[in-house]
Amino acid sequence: MSVPAQSAPSAADGSRSSTSSGTSSTSRRRRRGPRTWLATVPLLAFTGLCFGLPVAALLYGAFTRDDPDTGATSFTGEHVERSLQGPYLNSLIGSVQLSTLVAVIGSLAGVLIAQAIVTSRRQWLRSATLTASGVLANFGGVPLAFAFIATLGISGVVTELASLGDLGWNLYSFTGLAVVYLYFLTPLMVLVIIPALDGLRPQWREAAQNNGASGPQFWRMVGLPVLAPSLMGGFVLLFGSAFAAHATAAALVGGSVPLVTLKIADALSGNVMVGQENVALALGLDMILIAGLVMAVYLPLQRRSARWLH
Repeated sequence: MSVPAQSAPSAADGSRSSTSSGTSSTSRRRRRGPRTWLATVPLLAFTGLCFGLPVAALLYGAFTRDDPDTGATSFTGEHVERSLQGPYLNSLIGSVQLSTLVAVIGSLAGVLIAQAIVTSRRQWLRSATLTASGVLANFGGVPLAFAFIATLGISGVVTELASLGDLGWNLYSFTGLAVVYLYFLTPLMVLVIIPALDGLRPQWREAAQNNGASGPQFWRMVGLPVLAPSLMGGFVLLFGSAFAAHATAAALVGGSVPLVTLKIADALSGNVMVGQENVALALGLDMILIAGLVMAVYLPLQRRSARWLH
C-alpha cells in the first residue's frame, strides 16, 4: 500500500516539472521572438530599398501622366493599354516565345548533360564540366554577340567552312538568337540541376528495383516527382534570364526581332517617339506580371514535393 502512495506524488511532481519546463521554454521563445525579428530588419530594409522602391516607381510611372501645358499629374491607364497594343504587344509575344523555347530546350539539354555527369565514374569529367559550365553561364552580353558574329555570322569562320549560308542559316534571326541564348542557358541549367540529381537517394532506386519497377517506372513515379521543383525552378531561371536579356539581342539582331527589352530601350531613349517613357514603364510592369505568372506555377510544385525531401 505504501508503494502506490509514494508513486502518486512522484508522478505529480514529474507532471509539474514537465509543465514548468514547457512554460519556461515557451517564455524563452517569446523573449527570443523580438530579437529574431530585429535581426531581419537589415534584410527587410535592403529588400525594400532595392526591390520595393523600384517597383513602386514603376507602378507610379505606368499609371500617371503629366500634362505638358500645366505640368499637372493625373492617373490614367493609357500607358498600360498602349503597351498591350500594336508593336508593343508583338514584342511581348516575341519575348515570351523566345524565352519559352530556349527555356524548354535548355532545360532538357541541361538535364541530360547533368545526368551523364552524375552517373559517370570519371571525377575529372565532372570537375571539368562544372568549371566550364560556370564560365559559359556567365559569358553573355556584347562579347558573346561578337563571338558568334565572328563564328556563325554572314562571313563567320564556321559559316564559310560549312557553307551554312547555302542551307538558309541566318544568325540575325529568331533562330540564330535562340542558338546564342542556349550557349549560356544550357550550362546554367547544368549547374542548377546537378545538386538535385545528387540528392536522389540510392535507397529509392534499390527499393523500386526490389518491388519489380523498371527504370522508366522509377523515373516516372519517384525520380520526376522529386525533381519536379528543381526542374521547374531551373526552367523559371532560364525563362527569366532569356526574358530579361538585352545586351546580346541589341548587339546581335537590333530591331529585326521584336523583343520587349529592345522596345523598352527604344522608348526610354526616344528612338521611336518622344515622350514614351511611361509606356516603357508599363512594359516593365507587363514583364513583372508575366514573370509572376511563371513563378505561380513553380511554387505549388515546390510545396507538393516537399514531403519527399524531408
